[in-house]
Amino acid sequence: MINAVHSILFARDADAARAFFADVLELDSVDAGGGWLIFKLPPSEVAFHPAPPGATFHELYLICDDVGETVDDLTAKGVEITSSIRDEGFGMVARFRVPGAGEIGIYQPHHPRPA
Repeated sequence: MINAVHSILFARDADAARAFFADVLELDSVDAGGGWLIFKLPPSEVAFHPAPPGATFHELYLICDDVGETVDDLTAKGVEITSSIRDEGFGMVARFRVPGAGEIGIYQPHHPRPA
């Protein structure tokens, strides 16, 4: 039976991305050997949205209780916020840059969440 999710983010600069997750987001990790850090994430969920014809892609959003407060905290730590906070109906969403790894989203859901 499925008991967890292991996500992989490919980065042009994996060391910078790892440092960001450790030092800025302050996520705990273990060294799986040779400096390959695996970060502990909070509980997660997955949703499937319709894609444009012929396309498939994946996105990562970190969930928070208050997106405005989280964006302020990230900004104070020098994180580049790449989109303003916007209400998408299902929740409040913004994006930020992970050094060496592109952008990911930050998300305050308005919808019910699985336990």
